Parts: sequence; structure tokens; C-alpha cells
Amino acid sequence: MSDTVRIVEVGPRDGLQNEETPISVADRIAFIEALIGAGLHTVEVGAFVSPKAIPQMVNSDQVLRGVSHIAGAEFHVLVPNEKGYDASQAAGAKVIAVFASASEGFSRANINCSVKESIERFKPVLARAKADGIKVRGYISCVLGCPFDGEIKPHAVVDVAKTLWDLGCYEVSLGDTIGVGTPLKARQLLRAVAGSVPMANLAMHFHDTYGQALANLYAGMEEGARVIDSAAGGLGGCPYAPGATGNVATEDVIYMLEGIGIATGVDMAKLLAATNAVSKLIGRPPVSRVAAALNAKGRAQN
Repeated sequence: MSDTVRIVEVGPRDGLQNEETPISVADRIAFIEALIGAGLHTVEVGAFVSPKAIPQMVNSDQVLRGVSHIAGAEFHVLVPNEKGYDASQAAGAKVIAVFASASEGFSRANINCSVKESIERFKPVLARAKADGIKVRGYISCVLGCPFDGEIKPHAVVDVAKTLWDLGCYEVSLGDTIGVGTPLKARQLLRAVAGSVPMANLAMHFHDTYGQALANLYAGMEEGARVIDSAAGGLGGCPYAPGATGNVATEDVIYMLEGIGIATGVDMAKLLAATNAVSKLIGRPPVSRVAAALNAKGRAQN
């Protein structure tokens, strides 16, 4: 394996938007600053969506403005439509993300439209972003399973991924939203999608509901994937999948990568401090196995 893996820290957006306890703008900014201080330089910081739909992401414009002065970091924000795009640009966003589902059932439950209709909604966003020189990342949810439609066939994912790539997304993130994937299926999926989108432009976004995320990531890395989405402390979940846990924990990913000789540049002690701080704010301990182990070790030493 090559010695470089890029980590996209999604805790401040994809993580916190699925936590019941909303976090203030000041605390979200402090969380992001702590993550960057730990060595995570690509961070998803907010979403320009309806505050009624996702109240946890209210005032994402203030969050983005509050961290935009930090040099050497790349900040991503989620944008579902042109109204969101306008708001993102007013706040100075340089990288945005759009999302579609590989599953019709999930698309209708999540955003009340078909997969095709969802893509039509953000086509103007991609066109405007291209004209404005704004980078666009594409997310695909439910790539390995859906709470409504069950198993998802790889060709359904390939179709959406190719569409996002052809529309101008520089990277396509494959999301196992409910965490049902296993290593062989993850490997087969990446192999299939890489026929339409270069492997170098694919990211793995795996949730850990069934404890398979690290194994799935390793299988994907063996296929050549080198971009991993993760959330500090394993923040997040899926409101449409009862019992679905959050994203794979950044601490766990870092521990695995460093353990196989891939330098990440992330300071584990600083990352743990950031995780512990946000965990206190939301009122629950980190889901991360590594965070739990290091916290227990720290208590024992004290």
C-alpha cells in the first residue's frame, strides 16, 4: 500500500447533524479548530439546509466564517439546492458537497423525491459552481444497503457515481449509510464503481453499525482507495435506520493506519481531547473503541 491516505473529517457536519443535542456556533467552531489542531486538514463544517429539516446545522454560515481564517485547511459544506448554494457563497465556501442516494426508497424518505429528481435539483448547483470555480464533492448514500429497499445492486451505485462524475464532481464519496456492508461487498462495489470513476477520485464513507467499518476500509484500501471519511468519536447515525451507529471513528481509523505503517500526521492526544470535549457537549461518551481505551488508560494512570 502507498503511504498516503487522505482523511475527510465529517464529525462537525455529518456527525453532529444526526445527534439529538444541538451544539452552539461557538462550540462547533472550537470543535473544528481542535480537529485542525490535531492534524486533520480537510473538515466538513456545516450544511446550508432548512433549519426546520436539520436544526443542528442552523447558522452554518457563522461557523464557516468563524473558521475560514485558518490557513492550510479545506472546509466543506453540504448544499442541497440553489438556495443553499447562494447562502454558501455568501459565507465564502470554496468547496461544497451535493448528495444523492443509490436507493429510491431512501431518496423518497430523506428528501421526498426520486433519485433522478434529486440529481435534477442540484444540476444547476454544479453548473454554477463550475462557472464560479468552486469545487464540488458528490456523496452517494446507501451504497451497500437501504433500510427501505434492502440490498443495493452495484450497478445502481455505478449509475449515480458516473452521473456525479460526469457533472463535474472532483470526488465521489460512497456511503454505507446504515453500516451493513462487509469487506467482500465493499471490495466488489469499489471495483465496480472504479470502472466509471477513477479509484483515486473515490472516497469511502462507512458507518460502523455492525462493526465492519474498519474491515471494509481495509478491503477498499487493498483495492486502491485512498480517501476515507470519518468522524471524531464516531459521531452521527441515520434517522431512518433504527440502531444505526455513526460514522467510523476517526480515532479508530488513525490507530489502524498508523499500525500498518501509514503516517497520518494526526496527533492522537489532541484528537482525543477534541472528541472528549464534544462528547461532553452532546452528553454521551465516544463510540470510538480507541477513545474508550485511551480514556480508560488515562483514568487508570491518574
